[in-house]
Amino acid sequence: MLQTIRRYGLMLVVRPVARLLFGLDTIGGEKLPKSGPAIVAANHNSHVDTIVLLCLFPSKLLPKLRPVAAADHFDKGGFGSWFSRNIIGIIPIKRGGASRTEDVLLGAKQALERGEILVVFPEGSRGEPEEMTRFKTGVARLVEAYPQTTVTPVYLQGAGRSLPKDAKLLVPFNTTAVVGDPLTWSGSHHGFVDELREKIEALKAQAPPMRWK
Repeated sequence: MLQTIRRYGLMLVVRPVARLLFGLDTIGGEKLPKSGPAIVAANHNSHVDTIVLLCLFPSKLLPKLRPVAAADHFDKGGFGSWFSRNIIGIIPIKRGGASRTEDVLLGAKQALERGEILVVFPEGSRGEPEEMTRFKTGVARLVEAYPQTTVTPVYLQGAGRSLPKDAKLLVPFNTTAVVGDPLTWSGSHHGFVDELREKIEALKAQAPPMRWK
């Protein structure tokens, strides 16, 4: 029942509103994964990044898409937490306070084991508009655990200007997603995230000039 509510909530409410507010141009959309286990990894400048990425996929894949999100932001209880878990479909990840024996990536690993498609932001938190910060190794640890998993890099342009970090007012700035060729496990945590960052930087160079919607 919840899967049905989630699919139609995304199809009939979330995606139409997102397209109306941000538009969405896609370059290389045919490179997105069509099945899991797979990971889509993008730069992170705005809370709307997740919604934009969900808009890239056909409706039949929506039940398989699982954004990885910070528990301290999106799993604090109340309606916002229910909406994030049951409509957006997040997998909450602790960013601090976990014990040494606790595997904070367990939920994400279980999703890959089920053949789902994770949406991740290797920076971990939002940076300044159109700028990328250091990538963390969580995505590499996931691929190490499930080497058959591909990681598709995506550069998002414009979302950080629509709703940047700490902003209270949403601005209808057109968003472009540039999708690259998938990566596979290289055998090194830092080598993998360095390669992933280089790929996303290269996609940034392919993005068209930004424009108001």
